[in-house]
Amino acid sequence: MAAGTQAAQAQQVEPATIRLLPEDQERGQYGHQQNFYFLPPGKTGEDYQNAGFFGGKLRPYLAGNTSALGELNNYKRQKTLFLADKVLLVGAVGLYGSQVFSHGDPVYFNGAQQAAAGVALVSLLATIFINRHTNEYLKQAVDNYNTVLPGTHGTLWPKLRPTSVGVAALGGRPGLALRWQL
Repeated sequence: MAAGTQAAQAQQVEPATIRLLPEDQERGQYGHQQNFYFLPPGKTGEDYQNAGFFGGKLRPYLAGNTSALGELNNYKRQKTLFLADKVLLVGAVGLYGSQVFSHGDPVYFNGAQQAAAGVALVSLLATIFINRHTNEYLKQAVDNYNTVLPGTHGTLWPKLRPTSVGVAALGGRPGLALRWQL
């Protein structure tokens, strides 16, 4: 009888979901750009795995879930833009520095330096826009994976969940704006 009870309890285990490290789950817009850590489906405890810089180590677990993979692809795109932006910033600062003593006497604002300073400024401003939703894409990929699992939230909610939520002006008054993608 005891073996039958244990078998019944083993079958009632929660569905295999992916869980993010609690600190990673709390990241919001403009959060720091470090790797996420996650517990794979069916794992418990504190054995969190690194998802990798582009989330590649999470990809095998999301296979077969197109919405989760789409969000993971968005995350990878944002991280690629983040790296390209940093390379551009370092290149602009390097160009500026190389122009200081290029003509013998120190020059701090010639034409090449002005261009490099402009590129560096654009790069710094681009960082704000690149980092805005980067972390949310990975969190949404995990959420999409977890909501599609059978029995987690029912089958109706994922179909009715809005794709975006915002605020809109309706007759001069703010109102809730919901959008669904069909």
